[in-house]
Amino acid sequence: MSSTRTTTTAATTRTGLAIETAGLVKTFGENRAVDGVDLSVPAGTVYGVLGPNGAGKTTTVRMLATLLRPDAGEAHVFGHDVVREADAVRSRVSLTGQYASVDEDLTGQENLVLLARLTGHGKKPAADRADQLLTAFGLAEAAGRQVKNYSGGMRRRIDIAASILNTPDLLFLDEPTTGLDPRSRNQVWDIVRAVVAQGTTVLLTTQYLDEADRLAARIAVIDKGRVIAEGTKGELKSSVGAGAVHVRLRDAHRRPDAERLLAAVLDAPVQLEPDPVALTARVGGADNGRGAAQAASRALAELAAAGITVDNFSLGQPSLDEVFLALTDRTPEEDPA
Repeated sequence: MSSTRTTTTAATTRTGLAIETAGLVKTFGENRAVDGVDLSVPAGTVYGVLGPNGAGKTTTVRMLATLLRPDAGEAHVFGHDVVREADAVRSRVSLTGQYASVDEDLTGQENLVLLARLTGHGKKPAADRADQLLTAFGLAEAAGRQVKNYSGGMRRRIDIAASILNTPDLLFLDEPTTGLDPRSRNQVWDIVRAVVAQGTTVLLTTQYLDEADRLAARIAVIDKGRVIAEGTKGELKSSVGAGAVHVRLRDAHRRPDAERLLAAVLDAPVQLEPDPVALTARVGGADNGRGAAQAASRALAELAAAGITVDNFSLGQPSLDEVFLALTDRTPEEDPA
């Protein structure tokens, strides 16, 4: 996916930031969709914006991409104001939304050639660039097929390919893997890593915690239109406790007893996992790893004393799922409505 870049991303602002926002607000009638969002996105990285459906992620992206006008606050992309210098911002960014933006009645190659011509490529350079991207994205064999006959993963790949025909300095990926199978998600993740390796900054919105965990250098957690936490994944995980106790029981019918006992011994919320014999609880403070281990040992002893058989017991760093649950009292897949 090599191409000639016309600008140098990291050198465009004194701060080295691709995006800077302060108090960004957008309302729709009575709904305050974005309620004072502050972001600082380093250039040349993947920055994750994590939150449930309706949290304000897409609205924030649309304002940064100049598709919506903020009602209050400020936003700059590579130093350009998104309202007063919208044309300058648009020349530096590209957006891949949640839904395919290519023409389903055209073939993959026809889509890319058409879009390349519309963005200023000559006839042969457009065809060459289309072939280059189709090969890089593993779509060369499907180049002559209509996009409506592509799988979900192939559609997302052709969509991202269309977004980087002219390699952008900033690529907005708005929930790019929603609804994809694990193999297709991994393929999209590989594409994101390759794009960033060439110097493009990626702002990735997602409700998949493992996606943010694997790709993002820094993560902002948004809920109800506000940033409620921000940092590296390590910082976010340590902010909710020194560790997480993971327990698998022998008998599912004893899980209610184990939940009550763990909550009392650990003095912490206990999460019931989808597995009917599994529970998870946060233990200890962010700076108290030894205390977490002692609390976990005490919990294991109390379970044994109560006659609750444990098949598996471990103490590990909290996952992003547990971070999100601690911050919002719900998982990211739950719709706040």
